[in-house]
Amino acid sequence: MSALLFTKSTLTRSKDEVYVAAVALRATKGPAQLLMSTAYSLSVWDLQHFMVIIKPSSPLLSQAIVFDFQPEDPENIYTALAALSGRAVPGVVLTRKLRKLPRSRCWFVGYAEGNAVDKAYDFNNTWEVDLRIGLHDCRDYTNGLVEQLTGEKLVLEHLRRRNGGQS
Repeated sequence: MSALLFTKSTLTRSKDEVYVAAVALRATKGPAQLLMSTAYSLSVWDLQHFMVIIKPSSPLLSQAIVFDFQPEDPENIYTALAALSGRAVPGVVLTRKLRKLPRSRCWFVGYAEGNAVDKAYDFNNTWEVDLRIGLHDCRDYTNGLVEQLTGEKLVLEHLRRRNGGQS
């Protein structure tokens, strides 16, 4: 009989953790790359690339998973010029694993209900991949995926205010 006694905490599943991270925008080598690196080091909020990181609660999945949306060829000068001029460019949703969370420019934003990784893949399957800076880019992707996972709307605006416009 004692083998059948479980505490409530034994039966409840932990929730997957959801983070938002920022990295420097990628650019072609030379002046453009120097400008982007400088802007990132100065924490210019609008010149950062945002992504969502899920840290699964399952002990079987020890690695965090990154989900992000970017141009298919972010370092191509023609792609950059087209994107900066407001034209749509081909985009791609990327997924990769991380051994550990970034030490800087990474913010915990909440817990996901249910299996966050499955929800993220479902979200990716419906995401329109034409990228337009300021209209449909990594910020929109990050806000949309975080809302899908945690219910929090406009997470980047909350983070921006919390960090005083800086990262």
